[in-house]
Amino acid sequence: MEIRIGVQNVAREVVIESDATNEDAARLVSDALSDGGTLRLKDTKGRLVLVPSAIIGYVEIGTETPRPVGFVPTPGS
Repeated sequence: MEIRIGVQNVAREVVIESDATNEDAARLVSDALSDGGTLRLKDTKGRLVLVPSAIIGYVEIGTETPRPVGFVPTPGS
């Protein structure tokens, strides 16, 4: 699932591909914002991403639907 984090005063987003569920990601964001600490997320490659909650502008949590694998046949093949 893709998680996008908007950082205050920065034009680019922090984008993370994570194996966390929507509920887990939302809980981590909520906890970090409520205690004023650091948002800690692990991406699909095992890297740890730390974002201080004081600079978070927004967080967009994607859907948990798996990406399709394979190809789409073209008409006539």
